[in-house]
Amino acid sequence: MSLNGWLQIVVFFAAVLLFTKPLGAYMARVFQRERTPLDFIFGPCERLLYRLTGVNPEQEMSWGVYATAMLVFSAATLGLTYLVERLQHVLPLNPQHLPGLASDLALNTAISFTTNTNWQSYVPESTMSYLTQMLGLATHNFWSAAVGLALAIAFIRGIARREMKTLGNFWVDLTRGTLWVLLPLSAIFALVLVSQGVVQNLKPYDTVKLVEPQTVTGTDGKQTAVSTQTIAQGPVASQEAIKMLGTNGGGFFNANSAHPFENPTPLSNFLQILAIFLIPAALTATLGEMVGSPKHGWAVFAAMALLCFVAVLTCYWAEAHGNPLLHGVDQHVSALHSGGNMEGKEVRFGIVNSALFATVTTDASCGAVNSMHDSFTPLGGMVPMVNILLGEVVFGGVGAGMYGMLVFVIVAVFIAGLMVGRTPEYLGKKIEAYDVQLSMLYVLIFPLLILGFAAVTVLMPHLGLSSLANHGPHGLSEILYAYTSATGNNGSAFAGLNANTHWYNYTLAIAMFFGRFMMIIPMLAIAGNLAGKKIVPASSGTFPVTTPLFTILLTAVIVIVGALTFFPALSLGPILEHLLLGAGQTF
Repeated sequence: MSLNGWLQIVVFFAAVLLFTKPLGAYMARVFQRERTPLDFIFGPCERLLYRLTGVNPEQEMSWGVYATAMLVFSAATLGLTYLVERLQHVLPLNPQHLPGLASDLALNTAISFTTNTNWQSYVPESTMSYLTQMLGLATHNFWSAAVGLALAIAFIRGIARREMKTLGNFWVDLTRGTLWVLLPLSAIFALVLVSQGVVQNLKPYDTVKLVEPQTVTGTDGKQTAVSTQTIAQGPVASQEAIKMLGTNGGGFFNANSAHPFENPTPLSNFLQILAIFLIPAALTATLGEMVGSPKHGWAVFAAMALLCFVAVLTCYWAEAHGNPLLHGVDQHVSALHSGGNMEGKEVRFGIVNSALFATVTTDASCGAVNSMHDSFTPLGGMVPMVNILLGEVVFGGVGAGMYGMLVFVIVAVFIAGLMVGRTPEYLGKKIEAYDVQLSMLYVLIFPLLILGFAAVTVLMPHLGLSSLANHGPHGLSEILYAYTSATGNNGSAFAGLNANTHWYNYTLAIAMFFGRFMMIIPMLAIAGNLAGKKIVPASSGTFPVTTPLFTILLTAVIVIVGALTFFPALSLGPILEHLLLGAGQTF
């Protein structure tokens, strides 16, 4: 750990704080249909879309209709992506003449991008054509992020409204989130990435001659002389921008943001990490603006920032201290070497930027990586896993982090009410049994899916264990991480697990699907119930949700709920790894 590393972390948090208020206020104006500087561009586009699709923007929806519209849209776009993947061999923009995907892989990928998970059981540059990358995957990066954003706004409206039965119009929220928020930010960010060296073209892959021919040993044990290399390229910058801003995470290349064509410079790396948190952090200010309590928005922001900082500190400390098995080796930072555990990390980014990236991408439901989490130390690798296990509410995905956090707010306010012996209230609304029951349903679906799939997988050696590159505690960590990442709609992986099998493609697809949509339904039901309630005057028993005390309580509730429901079981693998490595044992 070094002063330079700490300065980089401080600068990152300062940048997030700098953009939170202006972007949050802008989004509040967008979704409250107030005037914005971009109306002259996107206003006519919005009206044209409504005329073409027959949408009445003035017609609002109950929570049930809102949920139905969201499910119909998601199903339709899922089907479109599935067809594009299966038929890519007969579709244009396929200069590498790549074949269509197998049915299980196509279904897994279509569900993955529909749910904003972007889990990739394939090597993108040798599997997906340019058309599939753009029409099937990059467009879904916009759609899934816009859906999450719309759902978060619907929940906030449920809190802000009184004695109403509607939460807005899904089609309007989807359109405005795409046109006013995601498109302009992505266009600007894509140009910035191009300026840093991220490629953007439709050229066929180049084949170049190696300066020094290499001898490669194949999986069959045979040695082959290699004198050429294929240089993959394509429309990378446009997909990279929405990949990060939409907290999607699906890379154009298999190495993701560790690839120099996706993430070439320290500046591009910093901007990509910032882009992950940009919209999720700003939504806390949007919450404050729309409910008429900016201090409450900042209290929620503080809880998120506190959890994020603790996670960064832990991961940075673990990686900077290096591998305990390397006895007699100086792993401290010096002028001659970077020190710490550099396995699986890019030299141009180093430990601090790798630890920061890993923490941020799993605090949000992004899943992009600039280093291999599988190569982290046990405690360093446990941080990304725990981040997802907490529900990815530490800023979280675009929209998804906010509505997940608001469910935890309901639980925190309920506990506060029990502490003072009064009926719980949240911003003037009584929190009743129905709200708490739905909140706990939301919370418990998550561990049920993870523990269920992981338990079945480890008990089926020919299906679940045959894909492991490692056995023992680390193999358990790989399986746990896979189902945690899929259910949490994150998409990152402990890459020692080969997930491109029928078993993993289908079970991970189910985990991704239900991890997204089974949790949305109770969330919208809570929002609909809150929208119909009256506002009651604050009393001496009202718990203040705009103070540091609320921030502390909310942080504690997130940690305790996570610990009581699934943390002991799911942290077993990393803890065993740490203990064995500390004792100098292998497994």
